[in-house]
Amino acid sequence: MRKIKPLADRIRPETLDEVFGQQHLIGEGKILYNIIKSGNIPNMIFYGPPGTGKTTVANIIAKMSDKKLYKLNATNASVSDIKEIIDGLGGFDTLDGVLLYLDEIQNFNKKQQQSLLQFIEDGSITLISSTTENPYFYVYGAILSRSSVFEFKPLDSKDIEKAVRRAISKINEERKITFTDDAISHIAMTCGGDVRSSVNTVELLNFSKMEENSIVTLEDVEEALFKKSLRHDKSDDNHYDVLSAFQKSIRGSDVDASLHYLARLLSGGDIKSAIRRLLVIASEDIGMAYPQAASIVNSLCNSALILGMPEARIPLSEAVILLATSPKSNSVICAIDDAMADIEKRECGDIPKHLKDAHYGGAEKLGRGIEYKYPHSYPDNYVKQQYLPDKLLGTTYYNYGNNKVERATKEYWDKIKEM
Repeated sequence: MRKIKPLADRIRPETLDEVFGQQHLIGEGKILYNIIKSGNIPNMIFYGPPGTGKTTVANIIAKMSDKKLYKLNATNASVSDIKEIIDGLGGFDTLDGVLLYLDEIQNFNKKQQQSLLQFIEDGSITLISSTTENPYFYVYGAILSRSSVFEFKPLDSKDIEKAVRRAISKINEERKITFTDDAISHIAMTCGGDVRSSVNTVELLNFSKMEENSIVTLEDVEEALFKKSLRHDKSDDNHYDVLSAFQKSIRGSDVDASLHYLARLLSGGDIKSAIRRLLVIASEDIGMAYPQAASIVNSLCNSALILGMPEARIPLSEAVILLATSPKSNSVICAIDDAMADIEKRECGDIPKHLKDAHYGGAEKLGRGIEYKYPHSYPDNYVKQQYLPDKLLGTTYYNYGNNKVERATKEYWDKIKEM
């Protein structure tokens, strides 16, 4: 049986002009475009989600280079594969050097990445690597410092639609099949910016239609896709981007964006990360502006854990709406961070003797607790005395926030302490 290449490979662009999207990198006059046209190829790391053109651009660069090309996928390659490339250096066919395209470099451990370092430094090997994970977390520092990082972004639906139409044209070279405009638009909108995913969907729909001159409708696409999927995997780097956007949207009091990112987390099955972040936000971003929010959110999160999905979405949505619409104050996190910074960076001195534990025999002889004043024995349960160590006298960690609750609290204590 004749082996047929996947449709995505059959329509893979062979020139920069054919590449879908990434115009911020390969548009005429842009940095990567100019580098490729110059022919002076540096070590590069292509970073971005799957299906955004990293491998395609790397292949185009390789074809334009006079260097001998090797391709490795770090998922299944080993040190012996690298050694084989290194052993071939200096041969007649490598006089102009070697270009190594290393896909999924994040799967190489530090030792495997280090094995390339010497040859990258002396120019024997030019490395173009790609990764779906943030290279600043996963790529060995010495490799990273010797490489230029280029970020590939998810494609917009217009670029995806061009790829879909090219795929359909390729199919029509072999058999006649028609996709309605609604079907094409829906594929482009629901592939999460991933060209390969969209083309694979086209190929699947082609195989599902046995009759010549078949028509693929919007209903066919919806049935094939089953459900729209947003890119969110709790094990990948994008996970932290979603969590970051989630907290920043709540902090920014944008309730709709906050619910959107909650939906992304829940669609990825990640209830625990959503709950953990909500509990943090209640104290970090709302804090003393609405202290009761922490206990309310804790209760709602416990309800979500007891209920499980899909019902868990309801109390979690309530928690998000509560936090996003609450007054904001970061006085809590600022206060504890300043206090911890002093512990790490300053000599803080000893605890005042009158505050030290005096509940043991001999404490009085050591002068422990003798001069302590019990606040509840004084009017308004307050008496002025030293609590900070001598070396920190006058230090202020907590600054009242500019919100109704904290302003009222400040007015109360200002009045008490003046009296």
